[in-house]
Amino acid sequence: MSEPLGVAVVGFGWMGRVHTQAYARVPHHFPQLPLRPELITVAEEVPGRAEQAAGQYGFASAVRDWREVAADPRVAAVSITAPNFLHREIGVAMAGAGKHLWIEKPVGLTADDARAVADAVARAGVQGAVGFNYRNAPAVEAARDLIAAGDIGVVTHVRVRLFSDYAAHPDSALTWRYERKRGGSGVLGDLASHGTDLARFLLGEITSLTADTAVFVPERARPAGTTAGHTLATGGEPGPVENEDYVGCLLRFASGARGVLEASRVSVGEQNAYGFEVHGTRGAVFWDFRRMNELAVSRGTAYQDQPVSTVYVGPGAGEFGAFQPGAANAMGYDDLKVIEAYRFLRSIAEGIPYGATLTDAVRSAAVLDAMARSAESGTWVDVPTA
Repeated sequence: MSEPLGVAVVGFGWMGRVHTQAYARVPHHFPQLPLRPELITVAEEVPGRAEQAAGQYGFASAVRDWREVAADPRVAAVSITAPNFLHREIGVAMAGAGKHLWIEKPVGLTADDARAVADAVARAGVQGAVGFNYRNAPAVEAARDLIAAGDIGVVTHVRVRLFSDYAAHPDSALTWRYERKRGGSGVLGDLASHGTDLARFLLGEITSLTADTAVFVPERARPAGTTAGHTLATGGEPGPVENEDYVGCLLRFASGARGVLEASRVSVGEQNAYGFEVHGTRGAVFWDFRRMNELAVSRGTAYQDQPVSTVYVGPGAGEFGAFQPGAANAMGYDDLKVIEAYRFLRSIAEGIPYGATLTDAVRSAAVLDAMARSAESGTWVDVPTA
């Protein structure tokens, strides 16, 4: 019989809903887990949103102030899905209150913010998980195993791409996401953070880089009221976009491999075009999030004109077997967050971290900070190791 674990969600936009739904689904997909999440409270400062969430999803209580969550003895674990500029304050406070943390990326606005939360988690002796969900795709885990086994030889270079059109419309509202003070970096923190995590997950540490950034939609209209997601706002007072729409980056890895990372939030015609291409001395492996359960693999001894095969991952890859009985049965985005929730709760149950941790968040943030410094200086920049 699994034991109940009180959980709370702080911030109830789209990602707050995704976390809540993941908690609800975990017992169905992972019945062996010795902990059963119970939805205790939801915190959201937008009037009425927390109460609506409680009614829809069954939270025992709803509050406006996240500090009430920190003080609630019923809550053992907290999902932090509030805007980026609140991550450090909330994360440090929750860890200090003895709560385990599942926090969305980027963890704060800078590597210093991520490090502060990581240090607070370490001092408190609680578990900390981070929302790098794409590494949880069974096909991505299969690709990592394939690379580690040497199936494509020694890795020579990788290309990681994250293209989206969510900010491409010129009438997109000027929300906190476009402000330095509240959003921090733009596409760096939003999409490139996933790219750096995927690159590290597959190939190891990034040691140096050179980057270029650009703002292609320099002005947007301020919204008249509360916004959620990527809404449009016409006729409002225009204001400047303060962070980048695009980043292109050359990477050097500790292994000697080279890489290219490119991310854009204003790519017209691209919807969630996320993926990677890893090349080695004897083959290659390719993954596209839009075909999440497939890998394209080339391996053998031909070198020239070597064919590429499509591989449909199945129950032997990652956590695929918890969702589908055989290969080519599709999994989706929300399933990745269920895996993330499972690994977070397993970490709490066993006292051993599973999945992406605050250490991964710090390393990713250090790479993002290096990208920002490089774009400003126009030079190659070393990535700090600690």
